[in-house]
Amino acid sequence: MKKLIIFLLSSLLILLLAACGTAESGANENQHDSDSSGETAGAANETETVQLVVGATSVPHAEVLEEAKPILKEKGIELEIEVYQDYILPNKDLDNGTLDANYFQHIPYLEQQKAEFGYDFVNLGGVHIEPMGIYSKNIKSVDEIPEGTVVIMSRSVADHGRILSLLEREGLIQLKEGINKVEATLDDIVDYKVNLEFDASIDAGLLPQFYEREEDALVAINTNYAIEAGLNPMEDALILEGSESPYVNVIAARTENQNHPALQTLVEVLQSEKIQNFIKEKYKGAVVPVH
Repeated sequence: MKKLIIFLLSSLLILLLAACGTAESGANENQHDSDSSGETAGAANETETVQLVVGATSVPHAEVLEEAKPILKEKGIELEIEVYQDYILPNKDLDNGTLDANYFQHIPYLEQQKAEFGYDFVNLGGVHIEPMGIYSKNIKSVDEIPEGTVVIMSRSVADHGRILSLLEREGLIQLKEGINKVEATLDDIVDYKVNLEFDASIDAGLLPQFYEREEDALVAINTNYAIEAGLNPMEDALILEGSESPYVNVIAARTENQNHPALQTLVEVLQSEKIQNFIKEKYKGAVVPVH
């Protein structure tokens, strides 16, 4: 009887050990499968999409990027747009790595910012021109500009040559001969047809408010801010820059990323016929595509 009990107990112990071994083996296999599938999923996610964070002012830049979003998504790029209301922070955030690129500035401003702050940025390509306009509530023609009229403009030195060139084009002032007019300053004015006064102390984003408030002044407003304020540059500007302007708005990135495939694709899409046609149709000449 004792032998029978010992035999049964031994058999039961062997069965239990075998069952435990099988369960442990199965658990290890399941864990291995889980780890493998997790690694595969992770790899797949990494290759499926690339995220780009691009800073832009709201009009027209962010609107153009929104139009490009679905095209970029088809190409495996998830675009996140950070909207700014000023011209300073987008470059600071590009420099500190918050942004992968920005789209808000023209070439002279980009170059001025690089020189002033030492930014290691590169121009990846131009997308459009926003013609600078000079507006007035009460002055309806260039011939009616009275003596002593105040010209209100942005404190951004990069825009001064642009505005002064427009005033010279209209015969209101004369600039020094032989200067690079893109870099012209108030000190380069050598003659006046009309005695103008200048206020170059205003933040660009506040210029539409001065247009509303200073009704007898001439106010030079960047097109993006003019559109935001409900102005139509083609109809409301007293003086408007032409499409020959050198002030092309570009995609800027850190130089170390200039060959990044996703950034190259971003520029290609923004320069594509579809996006350029969108710019033409939406802005009716107030924003001019360059490709």
